[in-house]
Amino acid sequence: MDIEKAFEEAYEKASKTEKELAVDIKLLIYAFYKQATAGSVHQFNIPNNEDIIRAFKFNAWQQISHLSKEEAKIKYINLINSIDL
Repeated sequence: MDIEKAFEEAYEKASKTEKELAVDIKLLIYAFYKQATAGSVHQFNIPNNEDIIRAFKFNAWQQISHLSKEEAKIKYINLINSIDL
């Protein structure tokens, strides 16, 4: 299976789940997805301190911004497939 197809399938699986996930897992999912689709975090507006949720998302994305889009897709796929959704 090619990476693009596996990524789309993982995205569909994650999008349809009703399972409540731990916050750290949600942040990883977000970060890998953003890196895989948008690339490096420098393209993101830095949130102000009043928006704590955006700040956590930004931080999670920033921590994995060294990954290429393809590496982020693979990590996203592996993470989604490792969770019982």
